[in-house]
Amino acid sequence: MKPINFKEATKVLRKPENMTDEECVPLPVYTDGINCVSCWKMSFKERLAVLLFGKIWLIIISGQTQPPVSLRCERTVFVKGDNDEPDD
Repeated sequence: MKPINFKEATKVLRKPENMTDEECVPLPVYTDGINCVSCWKMSFKERLAVLLFGKIWLIIISGQTQPPVSLRCERTVFVKGDNDEPDD
């Protein structure tokens, strides 16, 4: 999967200095100070694998623990409303 830019993105997270460009790429995100949302695009092969196996693995380089995360398969997580914040 590759991270992709999206219209609601408010900043780009850069790789840590101790990682190479092959290990980590810039990540466009939307943030409201609480939620940090990124969007990823699957290749055709990855889409077939999800269809066949029904699994998506999440890997977080974080040591002994990981922050709270959420995975979604939706057209968008942004709902037009009073405050234009992403759904929880």
